[in-house]
Amino acid sequence: MFNRYVLSLLCWALVMLALPQINIAQSKAPLIQKLKQEIANKKKYDRQKEALIGSLKKQLQNTAKANTGKSLQICDAIYEQYRSYQYDSAYVYANKFLQLSEDGNRKDLVHEAKLKIAFILLSSGLFKETFDNLKSVNAKLLTDSARFEYYSLLTRANYDLAAFNSDTHYSPGYNTSANKFIDSAIALSKPGSYNFEYLSGYKALKNNEREIAETTFNSLLKQKLTQHQYAIATSTLSNLYVDNNPQKRAELLINAAIGDIQSSTKETVALLWLSEQLYKDGNSKDAYDFLQQAMADAEFYGARLRQLQISTVLPIVAAQQLNYSETERTRFLTYLLILTVLAAVVIVITILLFKQYKALQAQEKVIEDKNAELKSINSKLLEDAKIKEDYIGYFFDSISGYISKLEKLKHSVDTKLTLKKYDDIKATINDINIKKERERLFYTFDHVFLKIFPNFISSFNALFEEKDQIWPREHEALTTDLRIFALMRLGITDVQAVANILEYTEKTIYVYKMRIKAKAKIHGDEFDKHIMSIKAVKNV
Repeated sequence: MFNRYVLSLLCWALVMLALPQINIAQSKAPLIQKLKQEIANKKKYDRQKEALIGSLKKQLQNTAKANTGKSLQICDAIYEQYRSYQYDSAYVYANKFLQLSEDGNRKDLVHEAKLKIAFILLSSGLFKETFDNLKSVNAKLLTDSARFEYYSLLTRANYDLAAFNSDTHYSPGYNTSANKFIDSAIALSKPGSYNFEYLSGYKALKNNEREIAETTFNSLLKQKLTQHQYAIATSTLSNLYVDNNPQKRAELLINAAIGDIQSSTKETVALLWLSEQLYKDGNSKDAYDFLQQAMADAEFYGARLRQLQISTVLPIVAAQQLNYSETERTRFLTYLLILTVLAAVVIVITILLFKQYKALQAQEKVIEDKNAELKSINSKLLEDAKIKEDYIGYFFDSISGYISKLEKLKHSVDTKLTLKKYDDIKATINDINIKKERERLFYTFDHVFLKIFPNFISSFNALFEEKDQIWPREHEALTTDLRIFALMRLGITDVQAVANILEYTEKTIYVYKMRIKAKAKIHGDEFDKHIMSIKAVKNV
């Protein structure tokens, strides 16, 4: 009888302690589970997008160069697939679209290309570069749809910059400019269309006209929208419920995040905002997991500002998650103590759980030791890679010095032979072939370098148009042009040092470098940075 009473009391206590957590998560649990399932399926959606992009790229490759119109159409389609998926690739095809437009003397499309570049620059968090691009756009040459995109970009850039500054001095000016530009964009939209309804609701939201914003967005969500449009609309609408309805806000953001995953959208804020809301609700575990997913998406896309925002929130959520775990552990130990006092049966359970707890600690210790070991190994690998690079430069410099000494030796012996002091050395000295020795040195350098940097030639040529690319002939490993920049990749940037190694004058080396850089797609420091970013193989 007493035992039954004790067990009943214990169960009641456990239920009461767990009830708050159950109530918090209960209403959102099915949606959160659906989101987790979609996160697990993320690779499937990404593969579908990659397959579509691959098909478009093949079409572009098979399109005749003379067919500029078709090339532009396919290039635009590839950009549209990349624009919210991956910054680097979107940037490449936006610039390719720009080049094709310039080659075809399509001034209207040139300015549209600049809009494409501005969009991805803004998505990546590059505000200054975005405004610089938009300033170079002549809106008078744009079609109505492109002009709408132009004013939409100016709207978003100004609103985002106002939110980023978040001050009382500069932000109001940016908000005023954004309101002006959004009016122009709305005027170019068809009443009742997605663009018209979304921008109208967005403007009302930004200007704190909450009832208008809510009515507009709810009406918009009843329309037939794409997954991407639905995700944008729901995530934007969620801002209305930050303070007054966190439950509804979380549901909207979960649906937005699901839409982003299904459309393979990496340039998104839904997961970040959802994590912040879950953190406020006390669900630090899911908040932490979703933040990591948001960071992975931001890194994949190349969204610098988004990575900064997430990295600011992530440690705070991780700390709460740790505190929550510690609290749960303390509570768990308290339960064990109570169970020990109340019933002998629970003592057995307590012992088993305590053993599990100890095993968990041991596993954590093993994991910590393995992580420390991996960190040490990674550090050593980085060090080895640095040593390899330094060694190549040192090796090449030493061999070059050796050849110079051979030249001096030959000169000295020739002088002595002229004075008839060492007649028996003449035949030996004449066997020294400086040219052959230098060729052997270059041969050794070229092959050792390409063993460590097997992708150097292709990566180098990626910086040039096809007609300007430099490829070694069949019997060559590196050409002189490539060898100059190979030395640069190894850290030998002094023109005099390069000239001495390659047996040229400083002026010749300078001319070589300037001539090659002038043909590149990028110039100045960016060119040098791309050369230095060419990676060595992990294991040579």
